Amino acid sequence: MSKHQRTLGKKAVFHTHFFFRKFPALLYILKWLFISIIIGALVGTASAGFLLSLEWATNFRENHLWLIALLPAAGFLIGLLYYYFGKDIEAGNNLLIDTIHEPKGIIPFKMAPFVYLGTMATHVFGGSAGREGTALQMAGAIADQLTKPFKLDRNERKILIIAAIAAGFGSVFGTPLAGAVFGLEVFLIGRIRYNAIFPAFASAILADWATNLWNVKHTHYHIDFIPKLEFLPILYSILAGIVFGICAAAFSKLIHWIGSVFKSKIKYPPLRPVVGGTIIALAVFAMGTTRYIGLGIPVIVESFEKQLPLYDFALKMIFTIVTLSAGFKGGEVTPLFFIGATLGSALSLFIPLPFGLLAGMGFVAVFAGATNTPLACMLMGIELFGTECGVYVAIACVVSYLLSGNNSIYTKQKIGEAKNRRFESQQDKSVSDFL
Repeated sequence: MSKHQRTLGKKAVFHTHFFFRKFPALLYILKWLFISIIIGALVGTASAGFLLSLEWATNFRENHLWLIALLPAAGFLIGLLYYYFGKDIEAGNNLLIDTIHEPKGIIPFKMAPFVYLGTMATHVFGGSAGREGTALQMAGAIADQLTKPFKLDRNERKILIIAAIAAGFGSVFGTPLAGAVFGLEVFLIGRIRYNAIFPAFASAILADWATNLWNVKHTHYHIDFIPKLEFLPILYSILAGIVFGICAAAFSKLIHWIGSVFKSKIKYPPLRPVVGGTIIALAVFAMGTTRYIGLGIPVIVESFEKQLPLYDFALKMIFTIVTLSAGFKGGEVTPLFFIGATLGSALSLFIPLPFGLLAGMGFVAVFAGATNTPLACMLMGIELFGTECGVYVAIACVVSYLLSGNNSIYTKQKIGEAKNRRFESQQDKSVSDFL
């Protein structure tokens, strides 16, 4: 290389450094756009495969109902897998939230295949569970492997996990905007980490796009009639939000309490899903219906089409709490959608609002109260049901969030800002401190 060429090279490097010093945001955007593209492609593809697997598992189980009798055996195998090989990842979603608060070792990649296998077994053999927990854990385990290659520091790693959560949530439900805000909102109650806003939105949108490229279809819901925004409908929405908030708090309290009962009464962890699986299997055969196991998507759709009985939400709550408290794998969110939608549909017996609207409000409001993510749930309602119901959905989500108190399905959530001034002393504490 000639002296002239070396001089030109040095000048180019100088100008590049000068340019990025003058426009530092551009370097940040380019860096996180590149990382987000990788996260989006990997997580979106993983979500697509997971969703297709779940569809297969549901159809296979419904065509071979005798498999439900094997739920205790499947639970025992799941328990053995995690007890002997997965103790370091057993915390699941709480491990992701803990990593955002206090980053430690890289999340083991084995979390992704372990939770996938556990969730598939739960659904094939008839447990009542969801999919968001699996999607988030797969996303977190995949994305955290990028920490060392990209030499991310402590704060950048926090952003990476937030982006992964956003990608997993947005792609598995087909709601990228809600997914992005969920990632920003879920780990710290009452506050949002704005330095992660670009990676969260970019990762969620790209992951959802990648899932769609695999031609994976998401469930669509339709609200037939939305009343004009007036005083009485708003009042009825507030009343419904109160009920949804109480339901969310009850679910959160019960799932932790029943989980503690399983742990205190059954010391050997692999036996807990055996007992829980036996209870679920016997209940299914005694009732003669699979309505309350699996994801329950057909019943959720049904709640938008007609008025459902009050016991639907209660039975789904019981089946889900027993399944997950016993140690089966999966998520709580889709069951919460079921619980909220069927409860909302049933509330039309007492609250003079259309059952479809109440079902949509309950769908997201119970979830908002159980996860303390009202903004994400508002966006989810708009993405799933349309902008026309936005105000009603927002009212229900906010009221449910406020009424659910310091309860959450995620025990490692920290209180960034108390819901009420009387509880300011509780700031910076974890939900687990109130259990």
